[in-house]
Parts: sequence; C-alpha cells; structure tokens
Amino acid sequence: MNIDKMEFIAWMERIMSRFDLLNDHINDIKKQCCSIDGEELLDNQDLLQMLKISNRSLQRYRSIGKLPYYTISGKLYYKLSDVHQFIRESFTPPMPKMKANK
Repeated sequence: MNIDKMEFIAWMERIMSRFDLLNDHINDIKKQCCSIDGEELLDNQDLLQMLKISNRSLQRYRSIGKLPYYTISGKLYYKLSDVHQFIRESFTPPMPKMKANK
C-alpha cells in the first residue's frame, strides 16, 4: 500500500491537531482540579519546594495557625494567596547598618 507524500502530511496534520485539542482539554481539567474559587491550590510538595523548608516546619506553621490549609479527600492544600500573605507576614527587612562614630 503506497501513500503519497501529500496524503501523509495531511494525515499527520490531523493527528497533530487532535493532540493539540487533547492537550488543551488536559490543561483545562488540571486547572479545575487544582483550584478553588478560581484560585490555584498548592499541595505539600509544591510548598516545600517553593519555600525551601522541611516537612516539620510546614507542619508547625499549620498547627500554630500561621498558614491556612484545606483538606480535600485526605490531602492538604494551600491557597496561593494565603501562601503569599504568609510570606509577606514572615518577611522581616534587614536592619540598617549602624555607622561607628569616630
């Protein structure tokens, strides 16, 4: 069975357009499952990597109420806006250096 070059290219373009549609659909589903009220949710792994902290530190922030979290099907999630607020509240600007009097 011989397929000419033009027919093959047209066939491949149809396949690639289907892949693009599937990719868009997967991205839409991913956005829906990882968001609440249109806001992105982060899981423990995301937060540990973002903040570069240990699992125990994250647990401590949750238990003292510094970092709000949500439990969905037994898994912990954090709203991105809550994480940004936590970072703003935890940030302490460096103290200005005092010049020694001579």
